[in-house]
Amino acid sequence: MTIRHNYDQELEQLRQSLLTMGMAVARAIDDAVNSLARQDAELAGRVMDYDDEIDQMEIDIEDKCMVLIARQQPIARDLRIIGTGLKITTDLERMGDHAYDIAKIALDMANQPLIKPLVDIPRMAQMSQKMLKDALDAYITLDITLAEQVCLNDDEVDNIYHQVFRELLTYMMEDPRTITQATQLIFVARYLERVADHATNIAEWTIYLVTGQRRRKK
Repeated sequence: MTIRHNYDQELEQLRQSLLTMGMAVARAIDDAVNSLARQDAELAGRVMDYDDEIDQMEIDIEDKCMVLIARQQPIARDLRIIGTGLKITTDLERMGDHAYDIAKIALDMANQPLIKPLVDIPRMAQMSQKMLKDALDAYITLDITLAEQVCLNDDEVDNIYHQVFRELLTYMMEDPRTITQATQLIFVARYLERVADHATNIAEWTIYLVTGQRRRKK
């Protein structure tokens, strides 16, 4: 009983480490988008500096998973817990990379007048962050209903991305002087769309963790 209890504690610590990393990534995304909207170069720089810490969290979690596999030789649900942990930490690290990319663009644009007020991009950011939060909540509570809802919400983020793309393309066609900045903003929207995709991946891995079944892709 003591061995199993200790093992369960280690599995729970793994889940909590993923939650901590997820919260750090969510903060990085929020700060990155705020640095763009406020044209705050200092905040953008902090986001970029913080990326190394997120990368280290990924390494630490991967090491923890490898030790558990080597020492415990898990099977069935225990193996799914560790396997999904490895998958989720990869998605979180990539979200952190997207936050870095957004902050880098914010730094480049810090001294430029914006070609348009940012409305849809912050809305995309809010939706993507909520998807990430809900995906992490679903993972911690093993709530597959919430996980399924995260997957459904991805379509709405995709729709906003396409709307932003079309609008910025119109700006570029009407005034070639806007091409550079409009292209950068399209990249930002694309990074946020990818954040939503990674949140969807986390939700799908949670469904797999609980049911042992892969969710069918559309």
